[in-house]
Amino acid sequence: MTKKTAVWLLVVAAVAVGLFFLIGSRGKPEAKYRTAAVDKGDITQTVTATGAVSAVTTVKVGSQVSGIISKLYVDFNSKVKKGSLLAELDPTPFQEKVNAAEAALQKAQVDERNAAIALRRQTALKAEGLAPQADFDTAQANFDSAHASVAQANAALKQARTDLSYTKIVAPIDGVVVDRQYDVGQTVAASFQAPMLFQIAQDLTKMQVSADVSESDIGRVQMGEPVRFTVDAYPERQFRGKVSQIRLIATVNQNVVTYPVIVEVPNPDLLLRPTMTANVTIDVATVRDVLRVPNAALRWKPEVATAAAASSPEERAAKSGQGGGTGAMARQFGQTGGAGGGSGAGGAGAGGRPGGGRGARPTTIYEPQGPKAEPKPVEIRTGITDGRFTQVVSGEVKPGDTVIVGLATAKASAPGAAPPGAGPGGPRRGF
Repeated sequence: MTKKTAVWLLVVAAVAVGLFFLIGSRGKPEAKYRTAAVDKGDITQTVTATGAVSAVTTVKVGSQVSGIISKLYVDFNSKVKKGSLLAELDPTPFQEKVNAAEAALQKAQVDERNAAIALRRQTALKAEGLAPQADFDTAQANFDSAHASVAQANAALKQARTDLSYTKIVAPIDGVVVDRQYDVGQTVAASFQAPMLFQIAQDLTKMQVSADVSESDIGRVQMGEPVRFTVDAYPERQFRGKVSQIRLIATVNQNVVTYPVIVEVPNPDLLLRPTMTANVTIDVATVRDVLRVPNAALRWKPEVATAAAASSPEERAAKSGQGGGTGAMARQFGQTGGAGGGSGAGGAGAGGRPGGGRGARPTTIYEPQGPKAEPKPVEIRTGITDGRFTQVVSGEVKPGDTVIVGLATAKASAPGAAPPGAGPGGPRRGF
């Protein structure tokens, strides 16, 4: 054999081997399912809500009398002490009422003294038998009336002085002025209720969040549970607190019932401010190093997979939008709980919402068996979920097992693939 012949034989052999592997790779069936592995990890079930940040103690300072504001001693963000002067109303009309009440008291006291002199005179005449009983009774009545008039004038004077003291608005607590409603020269009208002049927050280093928790989640919230939340002002920072109170008063808004949950939050750096909106996450349950499966495995149904595999991409999208229901195969294996939709303790619902976590519930997941074999159903009981993974309480699964989470999508660039909308006979043309 010549050297040239040997070279050609090597080339032919290399081409044959390449064709063999190329044809073999094209003949291999592509995987029908997308899969994920069962693993171990931590799961934290949460309840989310929104609320408003506020100071623990906030006092609205008003006025019990009407008048014109003559002086202001504080402004927004002013620090005040208990008893310090905040504002003054014009005291002129109230001082005149005090003067009138003092004059009325003096007149009543003079009348009382005259009535006492008349009573003593009638008492002496009666003792000597020189005055009738009727005159003595009249003198006694006049004295008693004058004495009552003095007491009445005293009460009116005290009321006038009290009203005069109300013209000075003082701080009831130590704190910071967070709101001021009036300016100098404005008239305060306190005819039916006390108008609010100032709002004082006692201690801004200790804040609270009032979160509105829906009635479906309030049963899982307990006192002392850890809370995480963010505010729009600092989206990159996560604040932490704990549940300090679960109030019984409910709010109904468009048939949605919510209960206020109070969260204590330390605020040493004063980043949190009153009325900020907080996006609250309450950790209601945590399990560590447990067996878990992806929530997508609980939602997948073999009937949906079979129908989708035998249909066009348009029909597959329409069927997946309509939902597969619980088909004959699902009923055969007794599929319930998280894989069938709806929120429950066993896993995520159709929208991926965390379940209730109130107890283990049975459900079914599926393991791939081969390109042409039907998936193998595996019965498990599920626990809590965090929206991505669900705890496996019991069942014939172990770490490393493969479960089906969806259908494998065909490659759009595959050789010989028909363009979208093209049927077996080529692309459709309009008339």
